[in-house]
Amino acid sequence: MALFSSLTPLFIAIICVLIGVILKKTDGEKKKHKTEGKPLSRPWVDEDLKDGTDHHLEEEEADEEWQGIDENVAHVPFFAERYSEAEMIKRSQMFYELLNKRRSVRFLSDEPVPREVIDNVIRTAGTSPSGAHTEPWTFVVVQDPYLKHKIREIVEEEEEINYKKRMGDRWVNDLKRLRTNWIKEYLDTAPYLILIFKQVYGRLPNGKKKTHYYNEISVSISCGILLAALQNAGLYTVTSTPLNCGPQLRVLLKRPANEKLLLLLPVGYPKKDATVPALTRKPLEDIMVVM
Repeated sequence: MALFSSLTPLFIAIICVLIGVILKKTDGEKKKHKTEGKPLSRPWVDEDLKDGTDHHLEEEEADEEWQGIDENVAHVPFFAERYSEAEMIKRSQMFYELLNKRRSVRFLSDEPVPREVIDNVIRTAGTSPSGAHTEPWTFVVVQDPYLKHKIREIVEEEEEINYKKRMGDRWVNDLKRLRTNWIKEYLDTAPYLILIFKQVYGRLPNGKKKTHYYNEISVSISCGILLAALQNAGLYTVTSTPLNCGPQLRVLLKRPANEKLLLLLPVGYPKKDATVPALTRKPLEDIMVVM
């Protein structure tokens, strides 16, 4: 009994040590999980530019039975134009050569561009496929000089902060070789600015929210088609994702809350003394895998 009594403090000490080790290990695992779960810092992404494909409607607002789409859409015969193999090769080569001339041009002329051309290229972008044919895009065309200048003021103010504080040294250094900065003269000089908004949800006739499936992907595809249409028409642009400008531009252009700015395109002819970086594109074998 005396032996047990003398060993009791030792047992207690051992138990305390074991408890301490277990608690330390548990705390370490929690910190590890917390660190692993912490999202990576991506200063070049803001709320408007984040992927909106997983936008969840509130349960009480979602209408599971009807999303405003006809239950029975009529199907009509589809007639496709077929080309000979030689013609297919020729057309594909010509289209590649046309789009291979596309460059991001930051020196745009103020020379007028026919409005009908702008209408047609946006019609073309509107042919893009979309999830459940929701067509979740809005193309805002700005030609008013006052509005263009207000857009420039908003963009340049935020871009200066981005370059100096938000984006970090790696981003700024990566852009140095392209000689870009926060000064966006083309927002004043380009005859048109096209701002592409993604509709993260729509509205049903009863006022409830309507799901816009894959809105981010759908609008991105339409932007690609728009760039090809501009190139085909002999117009040039530079793709711009105006970081942290979306809410201000949305208010300026009186767009509803369900629209998020995805892309801003100044559109026009290049200046006669315009220059572009001497860049090359990856060869086919670096971008295509055949299995």
